[in-house]
Amino acid sequence: MATKKEIKQHLKMALEEIGKIKPWFDKEVNSWVFEHPDYPVGCGGDSEQEVIRNYPLYLEEFIGERLKDNLSPSVESRTKGKGGKREGAGRSVNPNKEQKVRVYVPLDIANLLKEPGVVTYLRGLMQASHHVHM
Repeated sequence: MATKKEIKQHLKMALEEIGKIKPWFDKEVNSWVFEHPDYPVGCGGDSEQEVIRNYPLYLEEFIGERLKDNLSPSVESRTKGKGGKREGAGRSVNPNKEQKVRVYVPLDIANLLKEPGVVTYLRGLMQASHHVHM
């Protein structure tokens, strides 16, 4: 369940992503409107000031529903904006993962290293030769 504090934090991040709210007059609906491509939230009003004042309220409602997982998948798939960092987003940290480095070797050796069991075999060889020289 999203707390009001979490919603406010996500709203702040979303508004930073959006930047300045600049409504435009839409002749088709005879109203001032504002939409942002990253969020499926639109707002209309009789004046620019009304839209500037109300858009964050609409966005806050949307973010609250997103944090409660009340959005349909079709709405969520259209959303590009982060609206705040979400739990579980991004790459997970695996402290047990073996560190790696990129090394360029001749193609025939690279193909040999891809064979099953070769890396384990080479480690065994290296450990055995390390003990012999000591």
